[in-house]
Amino acid sequence: MNINVQRIFVGVLYLAMRIHGQTLADVFESILNPLNKPHDDFLYFLHQFDFIVVGAGVAGSVVANRLTENPDWNVLLIEAGHLERHYMNIPACALGLQETAANWDYQTVSSSKACQAMKEHQCNIPQGKAVGGSSVINFMLYTRGTHQDFDGWEELGNTGWSYDDVLPYFKKVEYFNITEHNDPQWHSTNGCLPINFPEYYSSTAEAALNAEIKFGTKKVDYNGKNQAGTSLFQTTISNGERVSARRAYTDPIVHRTNFYLKMNSLVTRILIDPNTMTTYGVEFVQYGITHTVNASKEVIICAGAINSPKLLMLSGIGPKEHLTEIGITVKKDLKVGYNLMDHVAAGGMVFLDNISDSTTVRDLIEYTIEREGPLSVAGGCETVSFHNTKDPINPNARCDIEYQYIPVSLASSSLFSDVFNIDRNIYDEYYGPIIGRQSFMVFVMLLLPESKGWVRLKDYHYLSKPLINPNYLESDEDLERLVDGIKLLLNIVKQPEMQALGAQLYNKSIPNCNRNEFGTDAYWACMVRQLSLPMYHVCGTCKMGPSYDPNAVVNPKLQVYGVGKLRVVDSSIMPVIPAAHTMAPTYMIAEKGADIIKEDWNFTNKNL
Repeated sequence: MNINVQRIFVGVLYLAMRIHGQTLADVFESILNPLNKPHDDFLYFLHQFDFIVVGAGVAGSVVANRLTENPDWNVLLIEAGHLERHYMNIPACALGLQETAANWDYQTVSSSKACQAMKEHQCNIPQGKAVGGSSVINFMLYTRGTHQDFDGWEELGNTGWSYDDVLPYFKKVEYFNITEHNDPQWHSTNGCLPINFPEYYSSTAEAALNAEIKFGTKKVDYNGKNQAGTSLFQTTISNGERVSARRAYTDPIVHRTNFYLKMNSLVTRILIDPNTMTTYGVEFVQYGITHTVNASKEVIICAGAINSPKLLMLSGIGPKEHLTEIGITVKKDLKVGYNLMDHVAAGGMVFLDNISDSTTVRDLIEYTIEREGPLSVAGGCETVSFHNTKDPINPNARCDIEYQYIPVSLASSSLFSDVFNIDRNIYDEYYGPIIGRQSFMVFVMLLLPESKGWVRLKDYHYLSKPLINPNYLESDEDLERLVDGIKLLLNIVKQPEMQALGAQLYNKSIPNCNRNEFGTDAYWACMVRQLSLPMYHVCGTCKMGPSYDPNAVVNPKLQVYGVGKLRVVDSSIMPVIPAAHTMAPTYMIAEKGADIIKEDWNFTNKNL
């Protein structure tokens, strides 16, 4: 990409994303959007629903869709955010969306082992705050994980969650449009969520794919039989636009008279009868006014791996010692907020090149008219490969590393320092010499982290942001795997297909790592601790487990232990993080969770 055009283009997008509040266009879009139904506020005054679903993200959108399939059930979906704006559907804008009001704007606590190049040693943890949740601001990358992941869940005592059990639900999600991989054993064309290869890809993407194959990596459907291999990314993009959970699951049910949506409404407390320990409703705040609504059947928490444990703890469900310390009356002592997991990547792998791809005014016009070209790429992520670092070309190996090849780099625009919270002095010293030169980057992502962290409340105020400690790189094994992944990557980039692009590793030492010789294991380990980039796949904080698991928060039917008529259905229930970007597994959890709820209330129409 021509660097001057690239910097201008990125700058314009970035500034556009920083606009908070509603523009005149947003107002018209909100008025015309079908989700704003005239009867929404009317039924609210009844104060009574069969089900209340908290959080309209990936999981909440799916659950609300499936429960309203029963016309006799009234379902209220409550969301703290608003509708996604039209520009959010432009795939290339993904990174800039972190700078909008559609993000909860969370950060980790200061770390001594990771995020060292970030301001105050804190990494950003974006979480979606909109109808559609994180599917509105994420990179639209669709990866499921492996049979070992879900068979492992069942081996921990989670009956009904083996790979054979969950595969039908992955298929139920998909409207699969990749002809070369459309094997009905693994995929379906009957689902709500379009899955496609990108219609446009760069010279870097093609070279990376061919270099991997030259190295010995097999071209593969990584969401099929085996994950190990290389491919273009499968994405939730259709006709050049993002397809969020809102567009896939919420918009299609707007006509249902038993579906109600409350936006700009923050749930502050789950209402629980202290005598029977039964949930009967929720309290929420909208435009500064506190309201309560009741649920005759269940309250279903779908607020995500940060906000679900936060809400449970605010409601008195959580670790007794922690809640007592901050002045919250304990209703049920459970390990809420523990078991936090996330994928982390080595973010400093920058390569200089002589690629002639460029983004031009013609590309902008092409996208506006045809929804094609560079702007249709999923946040810049194009080619992906999965490897076992000890056995890198074995197609049957369990993978511990994922490579994401991206045709721009953190040096492409200094605006990226804000998006990733990189200390500006460090950024300027490290990237300054190559700003203005063409480059690409590869994220080396750890798929099977050993490190686990926690989420806790700062205090008992519902507006206070929670304390988030993922404990990135706490395990020495995690660091070693990332270093091995970097060394393997360097061998792949040496292949002729990448060298034809002039790919050359940027070999300046990052500040604070100068004491280590560049290219040694010690240097790479230091670099990883400096530029450790979260992949925003937080999960596990309301762990699913059998009754004999002392750390379990919900049972395999996703019911909260010891609290009646309350479930959690989102990424927070994952007992172990899968080798996947967590969007696809969250869709699966919600589809399966909705069927579990239906069965418990004697309504079944699985249609798997």
